[in-house]
Amino acid sequence: MKPATQRTELPPSTQLRKTVFGGSHMSGKSLPGVLAICAVAMLSSWTATPAEAGPEVNPAGREQSATGYKLKIPFGLEETAVVIPADNPLTIKKIELGRMLFFDRRLSEDDTIACASCHLARFAFTDGMPVSTGIRGQKGGRSAPVSFNRVFSSVQFWDGRAATLEEQSVGPFTNPIEHGFVKHDIMIAKMKKIPGYQMLFMQAFGEDITIGNVGKAIASFQRTVLSGNSPYDRFDMGQEAGAISAEAQRGLLLFREKARCTKCHSGFNFTDEKFHNLGIGWDDNKVDLGRYMVTKNPEDIGAFKTPTLREIARSAPYTHDGRFKTLDEVVNFYNKGGIKNPHQDPLIIPLELTVQEKHDLVQFLHTLNGEGWQQAIAPSAFPQ
Repeated sequence: MKPATQRTELPPSTQLRKTVFGGSHMSGKSLPGVLAICAVAMLSSWTATPAEAGPEVNPAGREQSATGYKLKIPFGLEETAVVIPADNPLTIKKIELGRMLFFDRRLSEDDTIACASCHLARFAFTDGMPVSTGIRGQKGGRSAPVSFNRVFSSVQFWDGRAATLEEQSVGPFTNPIEHGFVKHDIMIAKMKKIPGYQMLFMQAFGEDITIGNVGKAIASFQRTVLSGNSPYDRFDMGQEAGAISAEAQRGLLLFREKARCTKCHSGFNFTDEKFHNLGIGWDDNKVDLGRYMVTKNPEDIGAFKTPTLREIARSAPYTHDGRFKTLDEVVNFYNKGGIKNPHQDPLIIPLELTVQEKHDLVQFLHTLNGEGWQQAIAPSAFPQ
């Protein structure tokens, strides 16, 4: 049974908006020096200072209370679509703890990999690589999916094998290529040797460190990483005529009509949250079975989850195997109708776009870079 979800009341300003549209991984990339672990005294009254805080200085804003945290959704996103399990409400302490865990490399077998190692802000919370690198330089088989706007989704990973964000948050820890722990118990034993973490878990959850609460904390932090208020949002929903260029405006019409993009990239988050076979891998005998490995349904062979297109211009390379370096290559791929195979989604057909139309479509995609994720920065110090 899926956990109950928390829904927030739609504000009047949102009610007036018009309707717009009817894998496992880690990277060996080094993060900036902000990830250096510094010794710090962790007192029982510890709270993040404004200089340290991620969510504490969230430019998207939030209403603060002793324990609660209310998301302020950037313009263009739908507050009623927020998915927060009833057993894991957002709190300030959980979010700040989750931020620590997300950036801490000690949560890997050899102290080299953090969640943030392949979810870097400058790459729209991917790692900028075709496939990600884990401990000891090992390469995974899929590209790192973006980790923003996850508050609008339940099923996680390219193949949807995690039913919740909490489950996704702890999955990579026991992957031998990624964080490398043989089992979660070994990671928890390592964490319990850090008094600062023991204290923070008591403050956030009222109990000692458990893998379940590790997942709840990281998921809570991830739900604060958002992308909205893009030039597209200001043009289409805010009716700001000059927010995007004439080329991008033509591209928007193509996106909705001739290019058929909304068949899959629908809604405010530009994804139908479904799984589709585009034919990736069928041309070079490198087929990843994708969703089939979860459902064992032959119809799901080679199918992968539709990614959001928000921040798409920052998140190259593209597709689950990172084969396309540019958006122009992606548009050309779709224009040709993908790669034919016995399980290809019938929605994928040749588009017959002209050179100018393909250019305009790419210009539109560049208007989907937004705001709300800039607060997701590494702490200046970690628990000791």
